[in-house]
Amino acid sequence: MQLSDEEKAELRALAASESMRRDSDILRETRFDPFMANGEVDCDRVVEFLTEYNEFLSHPVKNRRPFIEKDMKL
Repeated sequence: MQLSDEEKAELRALAASESMRRDSDILRETRFDPFMANGEVDCDRVVEFLTEYNEFLSHPVKNRRPFIEKDMKL
């Protein structure tokens, strides 16, 4: 998709706007990442989300089959 010269000028003006920069700073400071805890990804939160999301979608549970490999080469 090609932008017209008018659209490009509008985007440049918006990027230079002080109010847009302030709004972006506020959004950056107040964002919340539900998978982070103390600056690191919390695996328990991720697994809990994926489990609940799968239940929400009502996917049938698949039977697990054992992984048996007889000829493994590195």
